[in-house]
Amino acid sequence: MSTTDQVLVIILVVLLSVFLIICIAAMVAVVKLLKMAQRVVEKAEDVVDSVESAAEVFKETQGKFALFKLLRNIYKKAQRSRK
Repeated sequence: MSTTDQVLVIILVVLLSVFLIICIAAMVAVVKLLKMAQRVVEKAEDVVDSVESAAEVFKETQGKFALFKLLRNIYKKAQRSRK
């Protein structure tokens, strides 16, 4: 092997090593990003679940309030007719 071949091999080894290190760092960054995205998705699911439960409670309460409003309207009309 000549000196030129040895220099080219050394340059290629260095470049491949740098490329490998950059790829490893990029993969670590991608894994961290995916973990953060997973945490965000989990929090979003929790928010959706709490909103759904709040909507169910509101729906159940709305029916009770509708009966209360109906009774209140009947009472108000009865009061008006007495006057």
